[in-house]
Amino acid sequence: MEPLYGPIRDYAWGSRSAIALLQGRSVPSAGPEAELWLGAHPGAPARVDRAGLRVSLCDLVRDESGQWLGQRVSERFGSRLPFLLKVLAADAPLSLQAHPDAEQARAGFAAEAGRPEGQRNYVDPHHKPELLVALTPFEALCGFRDPVESAEALAAFGVPALAPVVAALRAGPAGLRTAVRTLLGWPVAQRHELLAAVVAAPADGPDAELVRRLATAYPGDPGALVALLLHHVRLVAGEGIWMPAGNLHAYLSGCGVEIMAASDNVLRGGLTPKRVDVDELLRVLRFEVLDDPVRAPETVGPGVDWWPVPVDDFALHRVRVDAAVPSVSLPLPGPRVVLCAGGSITVDDGAGALTLVSGEAAIGTASDAPLRIDGAGMAYVATSGLR
Repeated sequence: MEPLYGPIRDYAWGSRSAIALLQGRSVPSAGPEAELWLGAHPGAPARVDRAGLRVSLCDLVRDESGQWLGQRVSERFGSRLPFLLKVLAADAPLSLQAHPDAEQARAGFAAEAGRPEGQRNYVDPHHKPELLVALTPFEALCGFRDPVESAEALAAFGVPALAPVVAALRAGPAGLRTAVRTLLGWPVAQRHELLAAVVAAPADGPDAELVRRLATAYPGDPGALVALLLHHVRLVAGEGIWMPAGNLHAYLSGCGVEIMAASDNVLRGGLTPKRVDVDELLRVLRFEVLDDPVRAPETVGPGVDWWPVPVDDFALHRVRVDAAVPSVSLPLPGPRVVLCAGGSITVDDGAGALTLVSGEAAIGTASDAPLRIDGAGMAYVATSGLR
């Protein structure tokens, strides 16, 4: 195993404490720290020591794909690491968004090939399914809930302008597309008036509180109302949410480990100052009710849990070693990225052992040797989903 040094993205919604605390640094940090990236994504690649220098993992994976990826991963995904592991720390709501499936991503990337970078929805030809596992209490919006429940939540504000949206939702799932299109397509000149009427309404309860909170963070943004069409999820540490293609979602607050297919294709609909493309978002959305977005971990052995997902780009395991289970051996073929999320652990992929403390990471090459983890602490292990 080799030390892996991941960059921290300083997006404005980031926390000034969560990642610093994980890494044992002073709090508050100098600025917002939103995401720690541990992968070979060209937007912010992690680095590995080579001859006294820290070299981009992108370059190593490209130039030495046989060593880092192995035959099976290379044949399936080409000369790229198919997954990206992150620590995400949100102090403010993120954008209302969804991601394309693989076919949509390929077609969109080809269709936009001539556009300037700032006018593109598709920056690569890959899909971007995501799994997030909470490290702290975590709040998110994820997947459409029962439209009838959403209709009653909107009707409670007593705002006449929302009547067409309420009527569409009362028709059930068939009305979801109309409701989302109507809200996100609300005339710009009337958005502040609409949100002001909603915020001033005498409605109370969690739904009203959520809308007022989002409307305060993003004045005049109808995404604050679209939020009521989604499940409002509150995770405890260890619970996860799975976000497949076409799933509308937004993170609101908290710190978690996120793993995804290595893509940056995001279709945004609101709750953001970034580029929004409502038409393209509506094209990729799946207008169907998600019964339960929360995924509890499944135990697969002493000290080992995982959250199974139906893709082969990635898999995520959590390992806890302590006095009761001082050592774990994982038969997971490489490449493998390990993040220590607490305590002190030693990781050994057969090519070399390395000790990690909280917030440190390591990477192992394409070896088929079991990954051994010893010590007293917790680790998240990211691999491809190929078995």
